[in-house]
Amino acid sequence: MFEKAIRETKAYYCLECGICTGSCPVSRLNPQYSPRIMVERALLDDDETMLSEREVWDCLTCGTCSARCPSTVDYNEFTRAMRVGARESGFEGVDTHAGILRALMDLEARRRGRRDISWVADDLRVSSRGKVLFFTGCLPYYGVVFKELGVDTVGMANSTIRLMNACGVRPVVSRDERCCGHDLYWTGDRESFKKLARKNLKMIEESGAGTVVFACPECYAMFSQIYPKFVGKIGFDMVHISEFLVPHVESGTLSFGEKESRVTYQDPCRLGRFLGVYEEPRALLGSVPGLELAEMSRVRSEALCCGSSAWVGCTRINKSIQLERLGEAADTGATTLVTACPKCSIHLSCAAKDEDTERDIEISFLTDVLSDALAGGTGS
Repeated sequence: MFEKAIRETKAYYCLECGICTGSCPVSRLNPQYSPRIMVERALLDDDETMLSEREVWDCLTCGTCSARCPSTVDYNEFTRAMRVGARESGFEGVDTHAGILRALMDLEARRRGRRDISWVADDLRVSSRGKVLFFTGCLPYYGVVFKELGVDTVGMANSTIRLMNACGVRPVVSRDERCCGHDLYWTGDRESFKKLARKNLKMIEESGAGTVVFACPECYAMFSQIYPKFVGKIGFDMVHISEFLVPHVESGTLSFGEKESRVTYQDPCRLGRFLGVYEEPRALLGSVPGLELAEMSRVRSEALCCGSSAWVGCTRINKSIQLERLGEAADTGATTLVTACPKCSIHLSCAAKDEDTERDIEISFLTDVLSDALAGGTGS
């Protein structure tokens, strides 16, 4: 069953050096979990029973092991392939939050009606057709599910549009947009993922957009790295909002007023290790007068994951990873931990509100921070 996955992910080249296991955030807290052992078991034994085991779903797909592997084994893709096999064998995996987020994605794949975009603030300017499209992803939905955490994902979407407006851009916000399919892909549901990909690409083509801007690193990674594997070459440019904004700051089109604060920055796995975008978010924070960036001990390619991915893990292990990262943030003396990923915001905010933690640090989204600092009093 695993032969194709082993071949395509270079698992045959595993040296059993243990670097992956030594690097894995989960393995450091759960000695029973080991990327190397998972590969070894697949190489030695094509036993379907291993697909039903918890370890298949424990991987964060953070990419730390693959980034450090001397044999360039793609353990992330190996994990995903095992999850595909698990679902094909009848094992549905592990869904957090009572499965509501998986149900939402399934509904997005089947939805025939159009999206409600009444969440767009009245003072913002958006279009139905144009050269630049803002792909909002699941931001309008997450705000409902995680309202009790105080995570305003609708606000994240609005602050992104506000920054684009400040650059003189009136982005397309489409009623025909769907979930990007990230979580379906990484939990092994290939067919539903492909439905979403096809519908999103059709939507963008019909919008007339030549550039798509993402505030969510997962959406960005799916479009730029995964969609081409299924549909071939993509016919439009793709940028993260930080990459979009930096040239406007450099040209003077976009400027910020003074904002006295000490912040630290969380490198999202998808934006950092997957896409190599490290400097643009830092450049933007550095362009706000009075804003001091204090770096954590592990940053850029060495950054610690926020502790969960694709809504498959909410255990003491995941929580411990989140609390460890919050501890690193607090050690910088920063009052605010800035994230550039909605899920990082959700997971770290959840951990910060845990009754057993004493980590008193605010979690803020990158575009919210920048929007609040817009020169001329146009911030939200």
